[in-house]
Amino acid sequence: MKHSLLILFAIILLPSAVMAQENQPTDMDWARFAYYDKLNKKVDKKPLAILYGDSITRGWVRSDASWLEERNFLGRGIGGQTTMQLLVRFRADVIELEPEYVVILAGINDIARNNGYITMTNTFKNLLSMVDLAKYHGIKPIMCTILPADEIGWRKRVGDPRPQIDSLNTMIMNYAKENDIPLVDYHTAMKDENGGMISEYRTDAVHPNFEGYKVMEDVLADVFHKIHYQKKQRYSRRK
Repeated sequence: MKHSLLILFAIILLPSAVMAQENQPTDMDWARFAYYDKLNKKVDKKPLAILYGDSITRGWVRSDASWLEERNFLGRGIGGQTTMQLLVRFRADVIELEPEYVVILAGINDIARNNGYITMTNTFKNLLSMVDLAKYHGIKPIMCTILPADEIGWRKRVGDPRPQIDSLNTMIMNYAKENDIPLVDYHTAMKDENGGMISEYRTDAVHPNFEGYKVMEDVLADVFHKIHYQKKQRYSRRK
C-alpha cells in the first residue's frame, strides 16, 4: 500500500517537476532576445536607422559608437548569429523600435555553419524575409553585401568561403537592383586582389578593425547621402 501511494505521488508531481525543468532561468535564449532587452526599453526616440547583424555590426558599436550616435543610428548586432537567429529577433530589435531604415548585414555565420549547414539560397531567403517584414511595417530596408573573407578562422573545416560569399552577394545585388532597394556594397570597397579583406582593414580574416569600420562608414554615408538627395529631388518635382 505504501509503495502504491509513493507511485501515485510521483505521478501527480511529475508534470510539475518537468515544467520546472523546462523553465529554468539558465536555459539557453537561442535567439538572444535578452541581449538588447534593457537597452531597447531605454530608447526614447525613433532611430533614423538600425544597423542589424552579427559580430561585425556589434564590433562597429564598440569601435566607433560616436559615429553612429551622431547620426541617430542604433547598432543591434550579436556575435555569432546566423540569419535564422536574426530573423527570429527581428521584431524585438527592429520593428518595435520603429526606425525609418534598417541596414541588414548578415550571412557570414551561415557560411561558417554556426547553426549547421544551410544553402546560400536559404540564407538569401532569410534576408528577404527580413526585407519583407521591414516593408510591411513601414521600415525602409537597405541591403548590404557581406564583407570579403578568404578563411573562417573558427571553422576552417568549411573550406574557402569566397565562392559562397560571391554567390550570396550576387543574389543580394541582383535583388536590390531589381526591386529598387538601396545597396551598401562593403565587399567591393574592402576586398583585396585575391578576394579576401584588405589586410589594413581587418583584425582577422572576417572582422574589420577601426580603419575597416571607417571605410564602411564612408560607404554607408554615401548611400544615405544618395537616399536623401533622391528624397529632395522627388519633393522638388512635386512642387
